Amino acid sequence: MTPVGRWPMRHVFYRADRIIRPRTSLSVSPLHPGLGWCDAPGDANYNRIVELPYAASHECLWRRDHLYDVIIVLGHNDVPRSQGRGSAIFMHLARPDYQPTEGCIAVSLSHMMRILAQARPGDAVSVL
Repeated sequence: MTPVGRWPMRHVFYRADRIIRPRTSLSVSPLHPGLGWCDAPGDANYNRIVELPYAASHECLWRRDHLYDVIIVLGHNDVPRSQGRGSAIFMHLARPDYQPTEGCIAVSLSHMMRILAQARPGDAVSVL
């Protein structure tokens, strides 16, 4: 379940091999196959982006499906980070049938692009 709260939009990643760079005022970087997100409580890089291969538990951000073709990293448990309070709360693309995520927020590609076009630094997503 997505944690209730107001989560700042920290950064955008996208698959440059699949889509054009999103038009947004937020900070944007292309993904590459060597990027992951550490989800191992106790690791020094818990809830941070890491370069792969990485010894501790992590999620690969370069996926075969299209869910991570565009990712907005949301500021959940990042400043300060607390071990075990959750990591990797992203806004990403939804599956065609909108199946539930593992705690993230998922939207269609067209909605994602509209959100990004309107987003400004300091904007946040509220989960009620």
